[in-house]
Amino acid sequence: MKKITLCLLFLGAMNAVSAQKINLGKAAGVVSKGAKAFTFTNEDAVKLSKESVDWMDKNNPVAGPKDPYTVRLNKLFGKHKSQDGLALNYKVYKVKDINAFACADGSVRVFSSLMDIMTDDELLAVIGHEIGHVKNQDTKDAIKSAYMKAAALDAASSASGTVAALNESQVGKMANDFLDASHSKKQESQADTYSYDFMKANNYNVVGAYSAFKKLALLSEGSTQTGFEKMFNSHPDSEKRAQAIKKRAEKDGVWKDPGTVAIPKTKLTK
Repeated sequence: MKKITLCLLFLGAMNAVSAQKINLGKAAGVVSKGAKAFTFTNEDAVKLSKESVDWMDKNNPVAGPKDPYTVRLNKLFGKHKSQDGLALNYKVYKVKDINAFACADGSVRVFSSLMDIMTDDELLAVIGHEIGHVKNQDTKDAIKSAYMKAAALDAASSASGTVAALNESQVGKMANDFLDASHSKKQESQADTYSYDFMKANNYNVVGAYSAFKKLALLSEGSTQTGFEKMFNSHPDSEKRAQAIKKRAEKDGVWKDPGTVAIPKTKLTK
């Protein structure tokens, strides 16, 4: 199983936190029966997503209700229990990885190390982007692909339209492949648009989307594909996308120059 390692060297200079790498080992006792290979429905996507997220919630450190990370996330997204017809639930994983994701079942998971380096506006933009992938059904495609890889479908099972149940290790592999999924440039652009529209419709500062991508661009400078490739593989051309957001904000008359964007030296979640 691939490890999700998005840890950055600069994190070592920050105050220590009780965190660990996200756990995607074997899933105990989780089985998906009767899911379809090619007649893959929204219900299939919701079910498989929930099973994966339920397992990750049980096997990773989740911030408690009074934890500063949970308090901050609830303050930011407390009013967004439903977004565009999608019922949402939020949790923070206290892990060293830098990431966030949303699933077809409405689960949104934000990693504490992402919250350490992103401002409130930037977090709103990042989570809005991930919700956009759900609403555009990109995550449905991703969980279907992850399921098919985990189940190791052959021609016979594909032709029959049904596949065998997932065993314990396959569920873990499905979760890993889902988080490792990359989207097309078109899908990323559409999710960027969704995030921008979400920010604007709720009177949030759309420049947060710009500075979030600027930070991703800074983090990727000089990086190799051995440390924190997943966040950047799933958000390619960060500098170009930041500039695209700036151009639209200028056109809309809502651009406010944030000045120099830099990676914070101390954690932003207190």
